[in-house]
Amino acid sequence: MTSTNGEDRRTGSDITRSLELLWGEGGRPARGPKPGLTLDRIVTEAVRLADAEGLAALSMRRLATELGTGTMSLYRYVPGKGELVDLMLDHVSTPPADDGSWSGGWREAVEEFARETLVLYRRHPWLLHVNPARPVLGPGSIGGLDRTLSRITSMGLTDPELIGVIMMTEGYVTGVARTQVHEAESARTGLTDEAFWAAQLPALEKAMSSGRYPTLAGLTGDPFGPDFDHFEFGLQRLLDGLDVLVARRAGER
Repeated sequence: MTSTNGEDRRTGSDITRSLELLWGEGGRPARGPKPGLTLDRIVTEAVRLADAEGLAALSMRRLATELGTGTMSLYRYVPGKGELVDLMLDHVSTPPADDGSWSGGWREAVEEFARETLVLYRRHPWLLHVNPARPVLGPGSIGGLDRTLSRITSMGLTDPELIGVIMMTEGYVTGVARTQVHEAESARTGLTDEAFWAAQLPALEKAMSSGRYPTLAGLTGDPFGPDFDHFEFGLQRLLDGLDVLVARRAGER
């Protein structure tokens, strides 16, 4: 929800100010900047802190301490945490430099986008705690979107459908990433996966032998085990479905 003065009430950020900072129109602080303190250094340190301790641990006061400066010095660069998070999102979304060597097709492009997005969430788990519904778009996020779009236009789909391909793929990856991040968080509790499932084994064995769950009881091997790559399975099925749509559109043309 956005108020009449341009404030995004989801994050508390001033959209106009965030856009000025993202697109380099915010200007340098008019007074008293600490030597060596830059907007890029502030954002980089904020990302490092969020990566290490989570978004909840990030505050302007804590960030100032990590940078060895006063909190008021930060406010000369960034109005508050809301705008800072907007800058952090765009910072981590910046795609690698395009050297013009891309020669793959649309399927390879979607695969690369999916895998890069999964790595992004693994590297920055705090992204899962940021509402992505109404992002403040900067050069990093727009550059990434343009890069992916340029590689999938060969699908021959309409513009809304191309955006839909990106949204669908990102939605799938986000679900997988959330599961993987939760698994990593569970591992830090001190209880191993083996101990966790061993504690449930007697109850599960009793349930499976009761005859009430014949389909589950009939499964062989370890269907939930690490030998099966569920992410890769889902990604390839998503791509297979897109193959069907691309072929249909080609037939219509």
